[in-house]
Amino acid sequence: MPQSRIREVWKTFQTSLIMPDIKLKNQPFDLSFHPTEPVLYASLLTGEVKAFQYDDTTGESSGSASWSVRPTKRTARAVDCSEDGTRLWMGGKAGGLFELDPKDGALKSERLEAHESPINRVYSINEQLLATGDDDGVIKFWDPRQEESIRSYSQHFDYISDFCFFGDKKQLVTTSGDGHISVIDIRSNKATPLQVSDDQEDELLSVVAIKGDSKAIVGSTTGILTIWDRSRGWGDCVDRIPGHPDSVDAMVALTPDIVATGSEDGMIRVIQVLPHKFLGVIATHDDYPIERMELDRRKKWLGSVSHDECIKLTDVEDLFEDSEEEGEGQEDEPAEADEDNDGDRKKKKKNGKAGMGDLNAAKRDKDDTFFDDL
Repeated sequence: MPQSRIREVWKTFQTSLIMPDIKLKNQPFDLSFHPTEPVLYASLLTGEVKAFQYDDTTGESSGSASWSVRPTKRTARAVDCSEDGTRLWMGGKAGGLFELDPKDGALKSERLEAHESPINRVYSINEQLLATGDDDGVIKFWDPRQEESIRSYSQHFDYISDFCFFGDKKQLVTTSGDGHISVIDIRSNKATPLQVSDDQEDELLSVVAIKGDSKAIVGSTTGILTIWDRSRGWGDCVDRIPGHPDSVDAMVALTPDIVATGSEDGMIRVIQVLPHKFLGVIATHDDYPIERMELDRRKKWLGSVSHDECIKLTDVEDLFEDSEEEGEGQEDEPAEADEDNDGDRKKKKKNGKAGMGDLNAAKRDKDDTFFDDL
């Protein structure tokens, strides 16, 4: 599809976006969708976890929480619902790990000293295994049936920012503020990773799988996206995508070729990967940085949270239809509220911001129109 046609499709798509907001009274830090029901969960600065029902078609919510609990008085930083929808996990700033009942928020179990430092990420790998990562770079694996962690990893020395699981090889990929990616085989009983990448000299903030899980894309504080080819190992990236003016704190793969990025400038952008094309801005949280994003079970609603005290739902269903038509026949190109200022936990490096050039490496010096529509 010609570039002019792509931009025309996306301008039409943007004008038809539905973006219902769920208003909150405090800042949310993370969100998670239920795997089988139109319910989403949010963890808040106040230590609360709230559940909201929404309409599958319109995204509208009554605005009132289905239930609300406060397992901790410190910030509830991370939340994730298990694949089978029977457990809701929350990690807190005090280092505690809490298991809640997704139906009513009842506390099923608590591990108050799960980590010695604040938990920054919680990730349910499957029904029998949970991963948590903290501000000191420690990763722990948990069996929900056991009180203590079953393994602990310490290959990182700065905060754990994101997880991504590749089921074919049973590998958990981790990004960290120390500038490294690490890969763990969840089948191994050894507390050492399979591989640790070279230092990327940038804080790595987010990671998602693309291209049918054959590749991964990673966001950073400088706004540069890096492409990693699994067939070539995890030593270093194989391609770099400049263009974002600020850090890319969150990402979601909308299709195998299209990724939504949440940036520090509050904008949610959509880009096509291999070949690289900027498709548009589909939502904004004003000037507040995007904390987390997640796609619902039907791949219709993209949920996002920021510092503006709301959960935003963006309808991306039409995007999938356009992508499927566009992708046919194409081939890859190479190449009480906690008073602590929890929002400052990331040491954002502002040096070396990416330029606004075209994404294809061969054309970077010729075309600077990649983000012209912003």
